[in-house]
Amino acid sequence: MTRIVRSIADVHMNKNESQAKKIFVFFLPFMLGCSNNNVHMNASGVAVELSDRQIDILSKINRDGRVDVDGLASIYAVTTQTVRRDLNELCTRGLAARVHGGAVPAVSVSNVGYQQRRQLASDEKESIGRAAAQLIPDHCSVILNIGTTIEQVARALYDHSGLVVITNNVNVVSVLTGSPQKDLVLVGGTVRQSDGAIVGEDAVDFISRYKADFACIGASAMDEDGAVLDFDAREVSVARAILKNARTKILVSDSLKFERTAPVRICDIGDVDYFVTDSEPPKSFRKAAELRGTRIVTLNNANFLEQVNI
Repeated sequence: MTRIVRSIADVHMNKNESQAKKIFVFFLPFMLGCSNNNVHMNASGVAVELSDRQIDILSKINRDGRVDVDGLASIYAVTTQTVRRDLNELCTRGLAARVHGGAVPAVSVSNVGYQQRRQLASDEKESIGRAAAQLIPDHCSVILNIGTTIEQVARALYDHSGLVVITNNVNVVSVLTGSPQKDLVLVGGTVRQSDGAIVGEDAVDFISRYKADFACIGASAMDEDGAVLDFDAREVSVARAILKNARTKILVSDSLKFERTAPVRICDIGDVDYFVTDSEPPKSFRKAAELRGTRIVTLNNANFLEQVNI
């Protein structure tokens, strides 16, 4: 402890206050007591101390992608007011973000890591993938974009026959390798090793050589006004090329994407033919879709099979 404090003081004496602050923030949990597991770092790198229940709630938020007030009140046998206070404290400290009826991870304007995205709303993504696959018949061509939901679409297409699958997603090729009666076309370009995506101008040029019967893309965020959004301009360029070179366009996304923001516009909801999601979208989003003739397929709709019957 003495060495830590002395190091901070030495740096501060040399007028490097920024470096001193970084050292202090890094060692603060140890200065508070190495056995204190209730100290967490927020998005700004500031150490904060939480109660055991708040730590458990934070774990659920980061694991599941969303928690709701009523559900937490039931789990912990406390009032909804108590849960709201816990959530408000987590949000005030920069560890989570409040949404209507609950909370989501604090990361909202930057993308989440690939492995974490795989875990978020995983059951919903699997169901969305199966629903989207019902929109794609045998004996056709389809372009599949990048994203964890798109990979679930690929899994659901495994038993389709006579498909030509064009993709800029190495993981999609891995999923479909060995699948019967399919031609797999991997887009050329540089592979982003963090998630197996192929993006950039080479990928755009490659996709422009094709005209597919179907295209299926995902998104990182969606706005209630109908904007479909992503974080990386290179990814967006490829997604736009995919939409431009397909006859029927399908967007797949779970409802958590309405609670996130991203800076780059892929398209508007009216630019796709189908939007497959797990629950009813905001009214303004549905209105924007209906004005342009986009069909919304929701998993919780009793007429689901009729929605995907094309």
